Amino acid sequence: MTTTGSGPTYDPPASPGHGAAGAAASARAAARGHGPPRTDRRVVLVTGASSGIGAATARRFAAGGWHLLLSGRDRRRLEETASGASAVLLPADLAAPDGAKLLAQAALRETGRIDVLVAGAGIGWAGPFLTMPHTDIERVLFLDLNATLHLVREVLPAMVAAGRGRVVLVGSVAGSVGVREEAVYSAAKAGLAAFAEALRQELRGTGVGVSLVVPGPVETGFFARRGRPYHRAHPRPTSPGRVAAAVWDAVSRGHDDTYVPAWLTLPARVRALTPNLYRRLLNRFG
Repeated sequence: MTTTGSGPTYDPPASPGHGAAGAAASARAAARGHGPPRTDRRVVLVTGASSGIGAATARRFAAGGWHLLLSGRDRRRLEETASGASAVLLPADLAAPDGAKLLAQAALRETGRIDVLVAGAGIGWAGPFLTMPHTDIERVLFLDLNATLHLVREVLPAMVAAGRGRVVLVGSVAGSVGVREEAVYSAAKAGLAAFAEALRQELRGTGVGVSLVVPGPVETGFFARRGRPYHRAHPRPTSPGRVAAAVWDAVSRGHDDTYVPAWLTLPARVRALTPNLYRRLLNRFG
């Protein structure tokens, strides 16, 4: 079954509560038998679900019997992702003002709870930092970092109130090593990694976990959309399905950090142990 959200995605909820407090109140009201309809299936909200890693992740959770809340900017492609699955489509632009807040409210209206959030929406930009337009700096930082933080902020209160849940953040190896001519993208993903670690500490004892999934290059339209194809010989791009499987394992097994492929943990280890060697290698291969 595939449905669209009840009313426009950005309609505010009828209840007086708004934002994080409203989301938690909505979850509590649903548990008492009031508010949004309930589903017996576990619920996952996937952003960036119209293509690439997000779409593959949605299909993996659908295969596992989960109820899907799918968000992206392209409704037609969301419909393709949701084909044959139990899903609600919530088209949204997370780069819009209050986009994250309004998406979270719409998602909680639909099912009354979110068991897992997979924050997969993101964009890239490639080229010398000295020539990067200021508008593109703002756009990459907002969508890849700020919007994700705001979305997590809106979803977490309902998870904490329920005493269970998991936030999955899709990072990048660029945030671990710093990639030449991807300075702002690297900065955004590094910020996401630090956020995951800090938030994980804050949530200890709440029943809510945080997973950071760190892929290398992935065979998606990401590189075409950023304006420059992937041209490096190593690491070789992996498939979106492989990253989706890593997301699934992170949720199923409660993993904190997952690298795809696993050997991508090596650069960070080399950096920590021998920073001078790390930089020499980065200068040559980065």
